[in-house]
Amino acid sequence: MRLPEEPDLPPRIDIVPAIDVIFAVLAFFILSALYLTPSQGLPVNLPQTSDTEIQPPSTVTVSIDSRGQLAVNLQPVELDMLETVVRSHIGATQNPLIEINADEATTHGQVVAVLEQLRLIEGVRLGFKTQLRTGNGEQETGNGE
Repeated sequence: MRLPEEPDLPPRIDIVPAIDVIFAVLAFFILSALYLTPSQGLPVNLPQTSDTEIQPPSTVTVSIDSRGQLAVNLQPVELDMLETVVRSHIGATQNPLIEINADEATTHGQVVAVLEQLRLIEGVRLGFKTQLRTGNGEQETGNGE
């Protein structure tokens, strides 16, 4: 018995599965980008509070680590140069928000010294970054003014 020959189909590339994969990867990156939060502070253990107010992103972040080292937007700075560096970062911004990101182990005196330097800048608003203590043990990060 002889079978009829099947006609040879020309080879072709099916791009529909490739498009599906590309859209799946694109959706993954879009959704993961929504959960990224900008952080311009040093990694510190923030103090916990039961009440916090979410503020818009700050113009400048001043970080104080547990050893008392200062940084403005991740750039190390000395205390006597803090006012000058912050002024250069805020430029002509009206009522800039400066976020103080102080480690829980930072001494009170170091935080007060930073506050004294920042209060020399006219029209500045100060906010302290904290972690919200929730009832189920989870922590959210926010800052209060």
